Amino acid sequence: MKFFGKMTPDLLTMLGKKTDTVLYPQVKLQVPDRFRGALKFHRERCVGCKLCMRVCPSQAITIEKVADKEYKAIVHMDKCIFCGQCVDSCNKDALENTNNFELACSDRASLDWEI
Repeated sequence: MKFFGKMTPDLLTMLGKKTDTVLYPQVKLQVPDRFRGALKFHRERCVGCKLCMRVCPSQAITIEKVADKEYKAIVHMDKCIFCGQCVDSCNKDALENTNNFELACSDRASLDWEI
């Protein structure tokens, strides 16, 4: 019973304080300006140099040729570590980070994004 006696003053002071937690699903969080979320690919800017593929440490990006001077990117979001190396290395600004961080899903195959 000594333990509860020592803890009682702390418990009483905590009753009057505001909680530190956030009601996340109901209250959306504000992310910083330069947040590195999911990738966005600008197809019209890509020249097919595949530099983003080469610098990706987790090998999460695949660039495929669709037509003459037209490419598509396949991003494996389950492999991506959101380091932003691909965005920084792209000379044509064909890749950019978005503020989207809600990527949870129940099927791993749905994490292969063709963008």
